[in-house]
Amino acid sequence: MNLKLRIWRQAGPAAAGRLVEYAADHVSPDMSFLEMLDVVNEGLTKKGEEAIAFDSDCREGICGTCSLVINGVPHGPDRGTTACQLHMRRFKDGDSVTIEPWRAAAFPVVKDLIVDRSAFDRIIAAGGYVSVNCGGAPDGNAIPIPKDVADLAMDSAACIGCGACVAACKNASAHLFMSAKISQFALLPQGHPERHRRVTAMIAQADGEGFGSCSNEGECQAVCPKEIPISNIARMTREYVKAALLAK
Repeated sequence: MNLKLRIWRQAGPAAAGRLVEYAADHVSPDMSFLEMLDVVNEGLTKKGEEAIAFDSDCREGICGTCSLVINGVPHGPDRGTTACQLHMRRFKDGDSVTIEPWRAAAFPVVKDLIVDRSAFDRIIAAGGYVSVNCGGAPDGNAIPIPKDVADLAMDSAACIGCGACVAACKNASAHLFMSAKISQFALLPQGHPERHRRVTAMIAQADGEGFGSCSNEGECQAVCPKEIPISNIARMTREYVKAALLAK
C-alpha cells in the first residue's frame, strides 16, 4: 500500500520546525510503524537527503523510547500499544498520516521526532531509594505480602516512562508517570520508610521541571501503552496529603 506522510522536521532545539510531506510507497501491511520509517529513511539516504531522526531501542514495547504522536494520538490508534508495536495493517492504502514529537515544554525537541525526556530521570532521582541501614539484603520472600497488593504494585511498576501521558494531557501533566512510580513503592512494606519524603520530593521536582497539573480527564490512561490506571493518581494524592500533614 502507499501512504502520504506529514512528518515534523526540526534541525535542533532552537530551530523552527515544520511539517514536511513524504511518500511511503509499497508499504507491507506486516511492517511495524518504525520499519516503515526505516524504509522511508533508506529512500531519503539514497537520494542524498537527510534521514528523519526518531528514537527507538528495543522495538518490543519495553523501553518506551519510540515516542511518536501519530495522527494526533501518542503511540497511534491502538490501545495498549507502543509505536514500535503498531503495524501498518492498521492503516489503509492512500491514507494520510501525520507524525509529530511529544508536545510539552518539559520535553524539548532535540531533532525532528526526538525529544529530551531527561526530566523523567530527574524525577526518579528525586524519589531516591530506601536508605535505611538494615544489614544484609533479606530474602525476597521474608515479608509476606498479600497477592492483591503485590499485583497492584506490579501493575504500577509496569510503567515504561515513555511520556505518552504527558503528550496526551492538555496541561502536559506527569501525574500518571509519577503516581505509578510512587505507588509501586508506597504499596509495598519495603517502600514505607521513605514514603513521605519520596512523594514530596518527586512532586516538587516535577513542578520544577515545568509539568502541569492533572486535568482529571483521563487522556493519560487512554494512551498509556501499559494501561496504567488513573487510580494511581488518587493514591499519590493521598500519599502527598499524609506527608504534608505529618510535616506540620
